[in-house]
Amino acid sequence: MKTFFLKFFTWWNSQTFGTQLNIWRYGVFVGEDESGNKYYRSSYAKDPALGHERRWIVYNGVAEASRIPPGWWGWMHHKSDKPPTEEAYQPREWQKAHRPNMTGTSEAYRPPGSTLASGKRPKATGDYQAWTPGS
Repeated sequence: MKTFFLKFFTWWNSQTFGTQLNIWRYGVFVGEDESGNKYYRSSYAKDPALGHERRWIVYNGVAEASRIPPGWWGWMHHKSDKPPTEEAYQPREWQKAHRPNMTGTSEAYRPPGSTLASGKRPKATGDYQAWTPGS
């Protein structure tokens, strides 16, 4: 019963019934990434309103756009015509593995000097002069 209501009322947790119906009627499954996100394209060649093929994603879990890997991001934004499943793409040795945006979590980047990095603000180095009224 909980799953039914989640599918009916929430769009941020996978897909709604409307999206599921749209996929059934017009969608063509293209592929799946390592996170379990599923990618689709429209069954018709071009959307008359857009002038190009419509593409969309059904997230595995919470809808977070930064979870799209680089190869799929390029396909979703029409930078390449072929999805990564049809290409023999090999990442270069200097490319890092995909990591989602960690902002707002305990794994977020905390630069040195940030009050959130260590819990205490570091002492000033003397290069700062405080403003005083009238000067």
